[in-house]
Amino acid sequence: MGSEEKTPLLNKIGDDSEEEELTGCGATLPCNPRRMLHRYLILIIMCLLSFGSYFCYDNPAALQDNMIKDLDIGVGQFMAFYSWYSWPNVILCFFGGLLIDKVFGVRLGAIIFSIFVTCGQVIFASGAFFNLYWLMCVGRFVFGIGGESLAVAQNTYAVKWFKGKELNMVFGLQLSFSRVGSTVNMNIMSPIYNLLSTSFKGYTNLGIVLFIGGGTCVFSLLCALSLGYFDKRADRILKRDAKGSGEVIQFRDVLTFPLTVWLLCLICVAYYVAIFPFIGLGLVFFEMKYDFDPSLANNVNSLVYIISAVASPVFGFLIDKTGKNIFWVCLGVLVTIGCHGLLAFSFINPYVSMSTMGLAYSVLASALWPMAAQMVPEHQLGTVYGIMQSVQNLGLAVISLVAGMIVDAKGYLLLEVFFLAWLCLALIGSVLLYLVDAARGGKLNLSARKRREQLEAEMNVEPEKKPIE
Repeated sequence: MGSEEKTPLLNKIGDDSEEEELTGCGATLPCNPRRMLHRYLILIIMCLLSFGSYFCYDNPAALQDNMIKDLDIGVGQFMAFYSWYSWPNVILCFFGGLLIDKVFGVRLGAIIFSIFVTCGQVIFASGAFFNLYWLMCVGRFVFGIGGESLAVAQNTYAVKWFKGKELNMVFGLQLSFSRVGSTVNMNIMSPIYNLLSTSFKGYTNLGIVLFIGGGTCVFSLLCALSLGYFDKRADRILKRDAKGSGEVIQFRDVLTFPLTVWLLCLICVAYYVAIFPFIGLGLVFFEMKYDFDPSLANNVNSLVYIISAVASPVFGFLIDKTGKNIFWVCLGVLVTIGCHGLLAFSFINPYVSMSTMGLAYSVLASALWPMAAQMVPEHQLGTVYGIMQSVQNLGLAVISLVAGMIVDAKGYLLLEVFFLAWLCLALIGSVLLYLVDAARGGKLNLSARKRREQLEAEMNVEPEKKPIE
């Protein structure tokens, strides 16, 4: 037996051996990884990890009128900025998740993807500054390489630190901070453009405004570096690597993923293509249908993000307490169908529809993404999130282009009918997920109490699975 095996078990997991590494500042509550306060600090940094990515993702939506005018492009060309963001993620999100699980690890992966996000925004802003449309498309492509893969890393971090009864709330908080980034973008980019227009004109002004937006990406890169430091430190102090299964995902494992994973992907793509492309085009929609001025239209268009920023952690906490994730997903899809129906076929004040859509989006996102952690082992989780993001971005890339063409050719009414069809597909996928899960024991739709009992039972059985040497 080696020296490690000769060490009494209580000494290996007791406080004495670990406290030796926690001296001075490291032993204080915020820096002690065994304390709840430290986990809250990690949660804040984790939530800010994608702030810059989400802020800059919707820069085009916040500046739609200005971009179309300054760059002299059509709506289809404008929506291509979203497609170029999504195209690389059709493949790269899957490989990004695989690289996180198998090669980089979550720490290095998050840093690398944050660098791509920052560089992409700089290229995008440079293209606007010099009025080079093709360079702006290149910038969105590079930005996309990092953006969605960074979200995969963020989700993997969340499960690593908070797997268990808090996970739905953590995903809700992550979504909340991301939506704060989008909301701030929607409400400050146009005023900044107007403020600088007294000194700069046209595409030059547009480029400078986009450079200013790029500062948020630098901030998120600093968060990635900080999170990597704290995570590595916690692994060493808590000996988390030693407690892992030691398993590494293989490419062929993807072929063995359960049907529920693929249904989750279907719901994800069918729902999100009715949200993000609509918001990308919403500014002009509200100007045309409701005769709003650009400032008011921007406020209405950002309501989904504003509401979800507040509601997501609340619904995440509620779902943690109640369970029944599939039920909440179905409810979120149904309510969103009603909201798009009101926007399409009525003239009811859009504040009602957009506010309700923000609540529905919060419910769905808080319930949908944590379910992946219940479908596959932890060493496969980054790959599953990568596949979900890849399929989602394939849909967003195609639907963004199609949506722009529909608006140019047929107008916004047909566009709303198009979105309603996708939401109906998401509802069908949700019902199928419920039926498949029920046939396999109903694990995904358990109440919080039964899920907690099952988790405790699995933890009690775990030591018996490993032979004592």
